[in-house]
Amino acid sequence: TLLNQALLSGLAVLPFLLKTLFDPYFGQDCSYIFRAIKLGIRLQKYKKKNPFYSILDCFLDTVKKQPNKTFMHFEGTSHSYIEVDKQSNKVARALKTHANLKEGDTVALFMGNEPSYAWIWLGLAKLGCATALLNFNIRSKSLLHCFSCCGAKVIIAAAELKEAVEEVLPTLKQQGISVYLLSEECSVEGINPLSEHITQASDTPLSADLRANITSKSPALYIYTSGTTGLPKAALVTQERVWTASFIQAVSGVTSEDVFYINLPLYHSAGFLIGLAGAIERGITVVLRRKFSASQFWEDCRKHHVTVMQYIGETMRYLCNTPMKDNEKDHKVRIAIGNGVRSDIWREFLNRFGDVAVRELYAATEGNIGFINYTSKIGVVGRVNFLHRRLFPYTLIKFDIEKEEPVRNSKGLCIQAMKGEAGLLVGKITKRSPFVGYAGNDQQTEKKRLRDVLQKGDLYFNTGDLLRIDEQNFVQFQDRVGDTFRWKGENVATTEVADILTMVDCIEEANVYGVKVEGHEGRIGMAAVKVEEGKEFDGASTFSQVASYLPAYARPRFIRIQTSFEMTGTFKMKKVTLVEEGFNPAVVQDPLFFLDPAKKTYVPLTEEIYSSINTREIKL
Repeated sequence: TLLNQALLSGLAVLPFLLKTLFDPYFGQDCSYIFRAIKLGIRLQKYKKKNPFYSILDCFLDTVKKQPNKTFMHFEGTSHSYIEVDKQSNKVARALKTHANLKEGDTVALFMGNEPSYAWIWLGLAKLGCATALLNFNIRSKSLLHCFSCCGAKVIIAAAELKEAVEEVLPTLKQQGISVYLLSEECSVEGINPLSEHITQASDTPLSADLRANITSKSPALYIYTSGTTGLPKAALVTQERVWTASFIQAVSGVTSEDVFYINLPLYHSAGFLIGLAGAIERGITVVLRRKFSASQFWEDCRKHHVTVMQYIGETMRYLCNTPMKDNEKDHKVRIAIGNGVRSDIWREFLNRFGDVAVRELYAATEGNIGFINYTSKIGVVGRVNFLHRRLFPYTLIKFDIEKEEPVRNSKGLCIQAMKGEAGLLVGKITKRSPFVGYAGNDQQTEKKRLRDVLQKGDLYFNTGDLLRIDEQNFVQFQDRVGDTFRWKGENVATTEVADILTMVDCIEEANVYGVKVEGHEGRIGMAAVKVEEGKEFDGASTFSQVASYLPAYARPRFIRIQTSFEMTGTFKMKKVTLVEEGFNPAVVQDPLFFLDPAKKTYVPLTEEIYSSINTREIKL
């Protein structure tokens, strides 16, 4: 009977084994799992070391191993690993002396992409300080908010951002904040020039005792994310989290011989964690660009022998929109790491620019679950495999779009989505996959926690994203839910935009949402507004308000005037119909306006303007 049982058991698992062995992606699954296990073991080793082995220690070891290897190319200049190390020593000494910085302090960095971004961050890390990476597009109220929620006592700003700092200086002074500008001199009282102090400081190494108490759980960075609420939220990135994000390059097949091209902003996770920290983890050369340029992209790649590029959906599309040339496949790029690219653009990119392994990923700075497409399958963000699901438990649950909440059964538990059905992705909060939350914002941290998902008392992270898993176990991104949309690679929080709009004298209420535009990734900003009684909509003052307070990507390009808003039972403004109707003047009966940057006002949206947008004569 034992033999019979064994035979029956064998026959029972035989279909599974055959299916697995004949799965065309089985080899790629094994390769990914093997890499992931190796990296996991490494991280455990680093965590057990006393003191903790951080990404800074990795950088210092690389400096010893290959001091003269180029770490960074930027606008015709090159900086070796040893140069960057020495420069970061000077920064650390200048800030230790003049800003009295010590282990555990937080410093806000307010600057664009340039080499000093790297050495200022490394210098701060040498003092045991956490760095808050401020978006250089934000101004006034948003800037103060972002600065205050990370608890920083010092802000370091680029010389070209002096005016933005001056605007909020009275408040910063009031709060006793030290303000430093990366320039030789500054006549504004309360803004201290820093460059000369850095130049005069010694470049000798600093004692590791200055950061002796840093652990894997210590805050390393604050990266700002615009979630389902108003102003940007500061996601706390621990030292351990820096490591896990830096491993994305390794998982994607990047080796120590590669050259990595960063043209995304360093204040974002993609540019900083995957790009910069990942480059340090691999010990490679980075080509840094101030901002993305489609016309210069391949020229840069050829000039610097770039082998790995980063992208977001928009940048991939911009590359496909450039005029065709004969030498398009004449480059060494073999891997592209990024997210948000549409399948049609993905195909076009491969057809035009050659056989590049596109590593499309899904992740959130603060989230505890992510995927990466390690196969050649187009249009997916990853694949379900048993190890990933066991180590980082997650599920897709049924979600009610109208009510904007998960569907629950009679026991009050969530219902898992079926194969092939879109569902809300939730990741179980465990010791191995924690959700640290947002700095100085317990309310928003709590909002992202979902309880009683599969059993009473369990706790999950709510990603706020709808995904689906198909019959072949591929994971596909479907859409964002709730009050956030994505445009030009940036998250736009609708409530923040609505708050800014209601400050306009003629606007009583605003309902902000994102609408799809043919041929563009993401959704562009649109607002339905209710005008104050007895007043007319004032396009010029509305333009002036959004231009003063919002970065270009967050400004509503379309405005729809409504006399009343449709509300939910819980008094939330309904958006579903508004989103569906979009900005077509033939469909929408209400008056429509379009933001015209050249005229600095909102102009009536005519059929002519509408058709010019669709034919892309008007660029958005």
